[in-house]
Amino acid sequence: MRRPNIILACAVAGAAALPAAASAQGGVAVAHASRAASVDLRHTSVGTILTTASGVVLYEFTRDHAGQDSCVKISGCSSAWPALQTSGTPTAGAGVRSSLLSSIRLPSGARQVTYAGHPLYLFSDDSTPGSTSYVGVVEFGGAWDALNASGGAVR
Repeated sequence: MRRPNIILACAVAGAAALPAAASAQGGVAVAHASRAASVDLRHTSVGTILTTASGVVLYEFTRDHAGQDSCVKISGCSSAWPALQTSGTPTAGAGVRSSLLSSIRLPSGARQVTYAGHPLYLFSDDSTPGSTSYVGVVEFGGAWDALNASGGAVR
């Protein structure tokens, strides 16, 4: 019966290594995806906007150009506004157009989800489903707007 103890020890060691791997990335906050990211719609105080499957608001950065993440090139930006990453083809929740979902490759090699050509971000201090407190915030030389189902900015 020694095998379960070995398996448990390996699992604990692997879990302990995760924070070390995160700090090896330079301490940058990253929205990791263990599988394909899902983009959903949620009714909020600013309208019906894109969110994660858990209801956390997704943002676009007005300094981005279609299919390009500009935040990653600005010191400190990716820590505050981590990219929504995916390890597979992003999936569309009800009301989200799958034809507008895609992804781009970041300099790190990770894949960032895009919608209607807009790279998608989370706000690092926001984990409350449906919270719109950060919609329209101006930071790092651009505005952080939410997106509606057609890919239009919601301010």
